[in-house]
Amino acid sequence: MAVEPAPLDVENLRIIRANVRAFMARVASAYRATSGRLLDIAPQVHEGARPFFPSTVAVETLDIDPNSGCTYIGDICARNDVLLDGAFDYVVCTEVLEHTLRPWNAADEIWRILKVGGLVFITVPFNFRIHGPLPDCWRFTEHGLRALLHRFTILELEAVPTPNRPLMPIHYTVVARKPDRPPGRP
Repeated sequence: MAVEPAPLDVENLRIIRANVRAFMARVASAYRATSGRLLDIAPQVHEGARPFFPSTVAVETLDIDPNSGCTYIGDICARNDVLLDGAFDYVVCTEVLEHTLRPWNAADEIWRILKVGGLVFITVPFNFRIHGPLPDCWRFTEHGLRALLHRFTILELEAVPTPNRPLMPIHYTVVARKPDRPPGRP
């Protein structure tokens, strides 16, 4: 039995999609992504990262779905031997982490495949209904995102507020860098 989304969820989806687009356009420009190698995780039917980055940035894709047509088929929550350590300058992970079974493993795999100084661009919903592709397992707060990305240097972590509902953001965006040395080391 299909359940029609509530008007709030229809509006929040519109806001989330617009925020992802605005975020991607902004970070591609703000972080001067003019060359390098980018991995877009699970772009599925959405436009993905390609439209936001110049053709001088090589965009490759990863998805768990063997029918996705992605460059690589794999689970971001596992070690993907086809992806070499430090292979990517950028990783884009938009609207994915809530669908993973082990998001902390996903953070570890992103860490592994990013170059030192590499950037990860993440978006996650918070105030939004359970949605596909299933499973839809998690909602992350600012504190949860900071814990998940504890080894990274978080450059930006922003929330889109829900009108008239303090402390219940619709959506989060994160920019984080893989530092030259692990946190806590001289």
